[in-house]
Amino acid sequence: MSKFSIKDFNGVIPAAITPFDINENIDLDATREFTEFLLGNDIHGLYLTGSTGEGFLMKSEERMKVVETVMEVAKDKVPVVVHVGNIGTKRTIELARHAKEAGATAISSVPPFYWHFDSKQIFNYYKDIAEAVDIPMIIYNVPLAGVLPISLIKELGKIDNIVGVKYTNTDIYQIPVIKDELGDDFMIYGGADELASSNILVGVDGIVGSFYNLFPGLFVDIYNAVKNDNVKEAYKLQEKAVRLINYVVSTNNMVAGIKSILRDAGINAGYARKPFLNFYDKDQEQLSKEIIEIADKYDIKGVTVIDKLKEKYQG
Repeated sequence: MSKFSIKDFNGVIPAAITPFDINENIDLDATREFTEFLLGNDIHGLYLTGSTGEGFLMKSEERMKVVETVMEVAKDKVPVVVHVGNIGTKRTIELARHAKEAGATAISSVPPFYWHFDSKQIFNYYKDIAEAVDIPMIIYNVPLAGVLPISLIKELGKIDNIVGVKYTNTDIYQIPVIKDELGDDFMIYGGADELASSNILVGVDGIVGSFYNLFPGLFVDIYNAVKNDNVKEAYKLQEKAVRLINYVVSTNNMVAGIKSILRDAGINAGYARKPFLNFYDKDQEQLSKEIIEIADKYDIKGVTVIDKLKEKYQG
């Protein structure tokens, strides 16, 4: 059982990567090391085996092993939410039960995808999971798997055990609407890294994102600036973050790009699984040097990974 409640799951929360070795096997030593790296950057929680964590590229047994390994390091330090989503309800419930046994604070899941399930099927998917395991559940609104209508989010929020939504969409003006309908106890997590500061301003309980693996300290600074009513500083930092995000996203290989930059900075983040294409040698170096150029151009300072890259390439 987790020592944390869902109310503790707030702040800056990396959607953690899953390190694989160069042969695409899960690297549990690197998983432990990378978890320690994130914890050392004052993040407030962890979100495991989601899209950024390449959960859909792993067998259920592998996902379970990753969860167990991270929990060994993190479970008494920060709340951990495990993404258990799968295309089938039965397999999702198996992962959900394991997450609870491993000590997760809550579970989360994308809606069922691929077959363009209708609202009734999506509702039943979440209801079946919520009723099958006694652990808080966060639903997931994301374009990659299918955007949930606000009306459906409201209905799902009335189900026992469904306590929040990971809202990875750009229409963040809907967030106060959801809060008004479901109440302050219904947790909302902003999932668009480019809108981190705006999400916090409109009232999310936490921000969950991919680039918090790469620049955790930068987003902690953004979060703290908003919370301290220094909105001007938050927006200035957010603008710098967007410059970095846009470049990595422009490679059309975000997950592998994040891992490449981390590796090049001496942080053991492992490799991505195919069909992602990893960066090696000159391509990896070029990616890192472009990040340095952006940092110099926009006066981005005090970011751990960038400082390590500058030390390597600029001396």
